[in-house]
Amino acid sequence: MTGFGRGAASVEGWHAVVELSAVNRKQAEVVVQLPKELAELESRVRHTVLGVVSRGRVQASVRLERGDGGTAMRVHANAARAFDAAFQDLGRALGRTIEPAAADFLRQPGIFADPDAVDADAAWRVIGPALEQALAALVAMREAEGAHLGADLAARLTAVESLAHRITADAPARPARQREALLKRLRDAGLGIDPADDRVLKELALFADRCDISEELTRLDSHFAKFRGCLDAAEPPGRTLDFLCQELFREFNTIASKANDAGMTHAVVEAKTLLETIREQAQNVE
Repeated sequence: MTGFGRGAASVEGWHAVVELSAVNRKQAEVVVQLPKELAELESRVRHTVLGVVSRGRVQASVRLERGDGGTAMRVHANAARAFDAAFQDLGRALGRTIEPAAADFLRQPGIFADPDAVDADAAWRVIGPALEQALAALVAMREAEGAHLGADLAARLTAVESLAHRITADAPARPARQREALLKRLRDAGLGIDPADDRVLKELALFADRCDISEELTRLDSHFAKFRGCLDAAEPPGRTLDFLCQELFREFNTIASKANDAGMTHAVVEAKTLLETIREQAQNVE
């Protein structure tokens, strides 16, 4: 399902903006764009998104910047004092005075801090709320799309159900039509066999057993009810709907092979065409 969400938050002098865009995909995939210095947060972002999204390809873009506009270098005083003390220890060891130059302090890692540097935990304190806002907006848009998809699927399912009802209504007359067809073939062949002949009755009984589709029709009704229940369920129904479409296909195929009737076959073809459209739509549903 498609959707877009944007969130922003400011915490401890930092400002984060998170944008999420989702497109249709059968499985869940999250692609994260983060500042390279915060690459370790990628798994957190992905895990948070996957906690909400179970289907679709989601592009997550994260921007982080100083919210106070400050650019002054920060000095780690303890690190500077430790560095200076190390020079004093070195001087005592050599028996002469050694004073570090300003350039020595500049070259020493850990004394001066980049004003735009932030550790992962501090960054997550501002990125996390922005991500939650973006997810809420994304979910709201996907839910709106889902409502439209649900209405469309329900309407198409009604059309499939009407075809199944047509088959159900026609099924009891199928053995009688077969009896007439069998007797006609016998008459056309010049065989004057009595319709009450045991051989005719046995053939008709075998045909009635072979073309009995009552079990398939019962399972169709069950799948229809489950399908509608999934459309109204709170949990994501996408994969269940996909499975039910496969089962509906299976039952209609069995009906067509058993019935051996042009009228029923035509209804089955119509139903399968509608089911193919339903399945394509269902694969977009989370």
